[in-house]
Amino acid sequence: MLKKISCLFICLILGACASSEKPVLQGGISADGIDFNQVFVDNNYDDGSFRVGMLLPLTGKAAKLGKGLKKASMMALDDVKNQKLILQFYNTKSTPEGARTAVQNALSQNVRLIIGPLSQDEVQAISDETVYNNIPVIAFSTAKDVLRPKVYTLGLLIDEQVNRILSYAAQKGRNRFALLIPDNKMGIAVAKAAIASANKNNVEVVKIAFYPPETTNFANIVKQLTDYSTRSATLNKLKANLTALAENGDKSAERQLKQLKTTNSMGDVGFDAVIIPEYGSKLKSIISMFGYYDVYAPEVKFLGTSIWENSSLNKESMIINSWYPALSRYQSAYFSNKFSYLFNERPNSLFSFAYDAVALASALAKQDNMINLNDTITNPDGYIGINGIFRLFENGSNQHSLDIMEVRANGDVVIDEAPKRFSDEDTDYFNREYYNNYIKSHPQIFGKSQTEAENLIFGTPVYKGFTE
Repeated sequence: MLKKISCLFICLILGACASSEKPVLQGGISADGIDFNQVFVDNNYDDGSFRVGMLLPLTGKAAKLGKGLKKASMMALDDVKNQKLILQFYNTKSTPEGARTAVQNALSQNVRLIIGPLSQDEVQAISDETVYNNIPVIAFSTAKDVLRPKVYTLGLLIDEQVNRILSYAAQKGRNRFALLIPDNKMGIAVAKAAIASANKNNVEVVKIAFYPPETTNFANIVKQLTDYSTRSATLNKLKANLTALAENGDKSAERQLKQLKTTNSMGDVGFDAVIIPEYGSKLKSIISMFGYYDVYAPEVKFLGTSIWENSSLNKESMIINSWYPALSRYQSAYFSNKFSYLFNERPNSLFSFAYDAVALASALAKQDNMINLNDTITNPDGYIGINGIFRLFENGSNQHSLDIMEVRANGDVVIDEAPKRFSDEDTDYFNREYYNNYIKSHPQIFGKSQTEAENLIFGTPVYKGFTE
């Protein structure tokens, strides 16, 4: 059952959604027009307000995203209508140095909470100081290695995406998974998450293929992953035998040869689902390579991550009926429509996290006990936001409630709605390490040495099914 703070959060949002009046940005208090580099705030004076420092890249290479995040936060401030909540904006200038200056100013000006920054480097630049001062940070970075107690993120992390899609596919009968992943940190994160989720769901990751992140040529790695050479040799051997029989007058062999005329391979590829965390033209190229090597749905189910949502896959016949996870559509239409109305532009999906962060800050501002905000922030029952339910963990990571989408010719559709509450099983998964000590089987590795891949995925050498 969701706790009181969670209910309060949803009431604030639903109240805003129900309003039919023309929206005006006037709820709460914003220090929008103030340069906080030039302002002194008495840190010993308590006026009962809850000051939140928003560290955003308002200039520099990420300025467009920073300004969008700021607009979404102003929209949330209007919706929550909490006069105790004060947003103070600080420009990180899209650099770690700018973030350090911004957080120093924020800490000197009586903030109780930091929202932002955006990038991994910026979060890393501020975290030592915020932890030392016991000021929680709710960032937007999706890099897990910068997270720790009191440094949280609302960004959509790769492990929750992989767990959601693999768990759903396992429920639908898929039990041998392959991964086709870039040879970088993100790819290793996908592998770790997939193996942990496979263990939880009593299925297996049987093959992992790595490709250079910058490549656009996937022919060789897909050929290896699908064991095309063996399957092709098997078919050629069969064709040779049938040809010999047909030449001796065997009509049945002759008919079989005709049926196999357009087939180039035969045999099991060794997996019945493949996760591909790629998008755009690269994803389309990968899918076409599977077809080239005679691997098709539904024998193999193609699975993706949330980045598939922006890849315009509806005209790609080979990927129709494939699945991927996406943020819940719970109140996304409200957010998108109001943002567009106010600012005359469509919002990036990232901006909704700023809205939820401010709404969460408003709920925190209403709490009687301000001594340890971290206990409230990590409420295990979670919160209800624009993107459905979410929660933050003590280690800084998070979990969102994700829909399962199916690619269809006339537009992607939700085939499994995001859960309305978190399960104890998911709590165990997201609160432990990526994998159990016992490893059911060793995935076959392509594009990288077996030892190097296992060391990266499991962290230590693996012997006889156990990490030591």
